Amino acid sequence: MNVGFISTRLAGNDGVSLETVKWAKVLERMGHTIFYCAGELEEGGSPGALIPEMHFDYPENTWIRAHSYGTETPHPELRDRIDALKNTIKPQIEAFINDYRIDLIIPQNIFAVPIQLSLALALAEIIKATGIPTVSHEHDYYWERTVYEPNCVSDILDTVFPPDLPSIRHAVISSIAQKSLKQQRGIDATIVPNVFDFETPAPGLDDFNADFREAVGLSDDDRLILEPVRIIHRKGIELAIEAISRLNDPRCKFILTHGDDLDQGYLYQLQAQAEAANVDMHLVTDRISSSRKIVDGQKTYSLWDAYVHADFVMYPSLYEGFGNALLETVYFKRPMLVNNYIVYAADIGPLGFEFIELDGAVTDEVVAQLRDWLDHPQKWQSAVEHNYDLALHHFSYAVLERLLNELIAP
Repeated sequence: MNVGFISTRLAGNDGVSLETVKWAKVLERMGHTIFYCAGELEEGGSPGALIPEMHFDYPENTWIRAHSYGTETPHPELRDRIDALKNTIKPQIEAFINDYRIDLIIPQNIFAVPIQLSLALALAEIIKATGIPTVSHEHDYYWERTVYEPNCVSDILDTVFPPDLPSIRHAVISSIAQKSLKQQRGIDATIVPNVFDFETPAPGLDDFNADFREAVGLSDDDRLILEPVRIIHRKGIELAIEAISRLNDPRCKFILTHGDDLDQGYLYQLQAQAEAANVDMHLVTDRISSSRKIVDGQKTYSLWDAYVHADFVMYPSLYEGFGNALLETVYFKRPMLVNNYIVYAADIGPLGFEFIELDGAVTDEVVAQLRDWLDHPQKWQSAVEHNYDLALHHFSYAVLERLLNELIAP
């Protein structure tokens, strides 16, 4: 079967792009052929169609998004411009489906977060008209984010995010999302959690990444405390800075890796906090990419190289659709601090994982356990092995293959 993944962007280290790659690998393992269609594609990735108008940052879409939210009074040009962009995008997607003889499409978050209204409308019209089999992979919904209230496009949100059509099967990443979709729209969905290739052992130190610490300004004696997330408010990075500050250990160096979708104002806030709290924070976004490279003699490392060198991983997110970095940390068998965000509390924590947990605030007990694990690595060795075994059972490619077989069955 020819399977077409469709999204605003299928490139980089964001959660949607990362999960798409995993789904694609498993579907290929099942014997299917994969094609991509998006406003941004990874260089050297699967074949397909690059359609710039589909990107959420395409200039016309940026204007549409700016005039759709924050007000209930529509701009007089809004609907015409939504329709015009839709009519530009629609024939290009139709051409992608026809050119590559696509049998099944998998929209990635297009029908969940309304950052590209025209794309969602175009794709919904195509699905309705053709009845093409569709698995809509929905990571997080608009009603879960206050940024979309107020708005002047409620009729679109109520019908297309997501659409309830006979040929669409919906996949959500948590029990919270499953219940929310049923309550909000009356639509049933299959839970497909985020996964990782736990059947394959994680890579380790090698000739390429051996100098990673030196490259990001650390010595061998420093403690590399990693937060592998985008710099946006819901990641709770300020909690990590507070915890590191309270350790009062100059060997602890705080490493931030992601530069995509960076909230500049939030970064300034974090930099001021770190300076005031005497936390040595390193923003290494210029040295981390989705893959290893050497350009003009300078290495760019993969995110995995950072995990290999991490002494500890911080994940104090206030909200996550699921938690890619959590699974990556388990995969690399690293100790972790995690905030008790709602999906973690519902679907991950109860399985019995062993992390340092906090409930929205850094306590003396959390700091004491963090210090103990940093000072005595042997104390967390059994925990990370236990976590790996749990994840192999619940969040592996084998689990994803079973669920995809159910979703794509006639």
